[in-house]
Amino acid sequence: MLSKTLRSKIDSLWDKFWSGGIANPLTAMEQISYLLFMRRLDAVDRKRQEDAAWLGQKYTSIFEGHEDYRWSHFRHLSGEEMLPHVRDKVFPFLKTIKNGGQVFTLSMQDAIFIIPKPTLLVEAVGIIDEIYDEIERERQEEGQTFHDTQGDLYEHLLAEISSAGKNGQFRTPRHIIQMICHLVNPRLGDEVCDPACGTSGFLLGAFQHILTQHTTPENRHLDENGLERGELGDMLTDERQWQVLRERTFHGYDFDTTMVRIGLMNLLLHGIDHPRINYRDTLSKKFDEQDCYDVVLANPPFKGSIDKGDINEDLKLQTTKTELLFVNRIINLLRIGGRAGVIVPDGVLFGSSKAHQDLRRMLLDNCELQGVVSMPSGVFKPYAGVSTAVLVFVKGGKTEHVWFYDMQADGYSLDDKRAKVEANDIPDVIRRWKARSPKKDTDRTAKAFCVPVEEIRGNKYDLSINRYKETQYEEVQYEPPKVILAKLKALETEIQRDLAELEGMLG
Repeated sequence: MLSKTLRSKIDSLWDKFWSGGIANPLTAMEQISYLLFMRRLDAVDRKRQEDAAWLGQKYTSIFEGHEDYRWSHFRHLSGEEMLPHVRDKVFPFLKTIKNGGQVFTLSMQDAIFIIPKPTLLVEAVGIIDEIYDEIERERQEEGQTFHDTQGDLYEHLLAEISSAGKNGQFRTPRHIIQMICHLVNPRLGDEVCDPACGTSGFLLGAFQHILTQHTTPENRHLDENGLERGELGDMLTDERQWQVLRERTFHGYDFDTTMVRIGLMNLLLHGIDHPRINYRDTLSKKFDEQDCYDVVLANPPFKGSIDKGDINEDLKLQTTKTELLFVNRIINLLRIGGRAGVIVPDGVLFGSSKAHQDLRRMLLDNCELQGVVSMPSGVFKPYAGVSTAVLVFVKGGKTEHVWFYDMQADGYSLDDKRAKVEANDIPDVIRRWKARSPKKDTDRTAKAFCVPVEEIRGNKYDLSINRYKETQYEEVQYEPPKVILAKLKALETEIQRDLAELEGMLG
């Protein structure tokens, strides 16, 4: 978790952008990402130069012939010099970098630098330098890991994006992502994909879940949500394992170029050097991937619809509703035996249209639908108040029972403030999931229970928990009416006596 000093500096950076005329958090986040990339590029290039010199190897700097484009150069310029230099020289240069495998550069082709004032740029550059100086100080004095602190600062920045995009996409809370990663359990060697990746939160969650699996017990800790976490990955002793994890494991797509850049920077700052995040609409005819991934994790847009003529022919559902088409896409993306965890609005669970029923039939008959976790409606506030559920399934196999969990609390208040509270079902969800059994989980008044697939089929494939959950009513024993009437008369007599006494005192 970030120190108070770092949080204060990040909040100050937001305030500068707000007062400097960039009030849209998503726009500010994108511009901050460009500055972070400029600083990171300079640092990475210097490190590679030093490593090459140490090994006696030749290295051609990314900045050869353009040394004045380095962050370490322009950070000393005055505001009146810095703004045109960065806007007209450094920023266009970022789009031309070829060597060094700069994945962020590939997403920059339509990017625009819109920081309007010299003072804002100078202040932003200064605060970013202060933030990195503080990260380095904490690393040396307090043993903090650089990548984790750097990644946490970006997550803290992302937390300011508190409004949903025009297509219904929004950032999934980290603790919900952690829960889903525990349910799906991505492992080292799996190829993991998010077909609507946004800020790359699910890919990052999968990375951290795998790191925890490969961190020795003494280096793990319980986080603020009661979930075990380890950042070191100190059991990964073979460099080839790190290479697989950082370069070949994580794949993401988004149809919003701004989100692609933000998602890329999120992974880069967490130490994933070669994330494969691309600008692509995974529902359109231009997308042609199938049977590619071992794990798919997603919270696809709920409100969107797509032009009927542009829907990929591989998607068999007769609908334009993106929340249905995305689940169809996820099934197609998985290899046989591949696992998925996907968030859907409640309507997907019980909708009566043919497309809704066809999708649920697909999940139960063509996949092994393992679990449905019903989440409370405030989980995605302040973005949206819609009720949602998590579907966990395996492509192929056979559904025999579906495990349901009625989640009432997630550790935060279910209003727009989302303040920390004690009530939290997430550790219980994970504990019960690992111990689930159709023979034992038969009490339908409990939080978790299993339902045979034949019963679900008989209910038109309805997957809403309320269809199967039984409510236990406690019988209340009331006193006989004559006893109640006698008590009321006694109370009336007492009131009359008190009134008479009061009247006497006033007399």
